[in-house]
Amino acid sequence: MRIALKVGVWAVCLLPLTLLLFQFLTDDLGANPIDYVTRTLGVWTLRILLASLAMTPLRLLFGVSWPITLRRLLGLFAFFYVCLHFAVWIVVDHFFDWEQMLADIVKRPYITVGVLALTLLVPLAATSTARMVKRLGGKNWQRLHGLVYVAAVLAVVHYLWLAKVGVNDPYVYAGVLTLLLGIRLWTWARRVATRRRQGVTASAGTGTIGRPHASGSGQQSSLQPLPDGALGYHPARLTRKG
Repeated sequence: MRIALKVGVWAVCLLPLTLLLFQFLTDDLGANPIDYVTRTLGVWTLRILLASLAMTPLRLLFGVSWPITLRRLLGLFAFFYVCLHFAVWIVVDHFFDWEQMLADIVKRPYITVGVLALTLLVPLAATSTARMVKRLGGKNWQRLHGLVYVAAVLAVVHYLWLAKVGVNDPYVYAGVLTLLLGIRLWTWARRVATRRRQGVTASAGTGTIGRPHASGSGQQSSLQPLPDGALGYHPARLTRKG
């Protein structure tokens, strides 16, 4: 089942690139091929990145765990597409004119936030292996991979500022990201409220009986948040294996 899911992810994620290559070979990239290719790669970067961020909310809402196994693969595909996106901009659009590219980064805000989003994704991709999770430690790895949400926000802002007037697609992606972040915030708030209620119950039990309820600590540990990260392994699973 897991292998079939990952094969499906590979097929879906490579399809846009395959279509671009076919359009290139058939000379069907439109009147402005560079702009078309750059935008297509950028849009698919955002789509795949949002898909990777949706895996945890699916588990939180529906209690299914299989989407988590796809999170790392989707995150790495998002990084792959953003690298292609910037490669076209660097090699084809500017042909390694570093002075002009630096001027664009400083002058054009949408390019500034786009480059910043790419910069944030680099360390996440570099630490996506199981060895790096163990080397950093679960908590440090989790903090680092929290940057994926900042990168996603910057990517959406990049698209919003880049889009022409009347184009509504960027607002759709902004809405999807807001929903995904809202689900996580709601889950976090509910978990905090549950812990506080358990803390009050345990304190009341201590005052009445002289010791805290044994069941209280067990319930609390079962509600510990699972580490998250779109571009890496699940540290909790590695800890159990180790």
